[in-house]
Amino acid sequence: MTLPHSTHQDDELSLFESIANDIADKGYSIHPSALPDNLTALLLQHMTELPNEHFKRAGIGRAKDHNINDFIRTDEICWITTDSDAGCAWIKWTQSLQDFFNRRLFLGLSSFESHFSHYAKGDFYKTHKDAFKGEDNRVLSVVVYLNQYWSANDGGELVIYNPQSATSSTDNDTIVVMPNFGSIVVFLSEEFPHEVLPAKRDRYSIAGWFRLNNSLNTDPRQYFRTLG
Repeated sequence: MTLPHSTHQDDELSLFESIANDIADKGYSIHPSALPDNLTALLLQHMTELPNEHFKRAGIGRAKDHNINDFIRTDEICWITTDSDAGCAWIKWTQSLQDFFNRRLFLGLSSFESHFSHYAKGDFYKTHKDAFKGEDNRVLSVVVYLNQYWSANDGGELVIYNPQSATSSTDNDTIVVMPNFGSIVVFLSEEFPHEVLPAKRDRYSIAGWFRLNNSLNTDPRQYFRTLG
């Protein structure tokens, strides 16, 4: 008889392996309802119970280039820390994923940062990239959705574009992801333009980024060229 803990570990390793293989093969990975239900529920409960003042209008750019631009994005965010059980559980899960990526793909990922994202009715985030070549050390983007009972009529889809065609409207050049409860999306931060379509009701998610220490002077894309 297999112990429940062992089953959980096996399921987690199987998921991590599938994500890593997808990243190596095509640069992105989508897994509907893959985050453990208990973790997803814990994160949703914590996010919806946070006081409104913990959320700030999301901006674009970093450091001195950071600014608020209602034409580009209108969501609110709250950075995730270890100050709560939910935050600790999430960071522990992402640390396990980071360790697996470093063993499997030899990426040398050094850190992870993430925030809760709240899109109220009508909110959106227009087409953008999470990192630009030579300007950032974000390597992999991670998105997790916390929305229960989401339907196609609720909008708020993530649209990922072919790297060669950020504005293409053909089906072959776009991937549309419904923000369903527990779904996980991972993709190369520098490669894939993407956007969030306007939501028709409150939309809850987490956005995060695995980062590389710039001082290492390594290019993680070299590993994807050799893994094939």
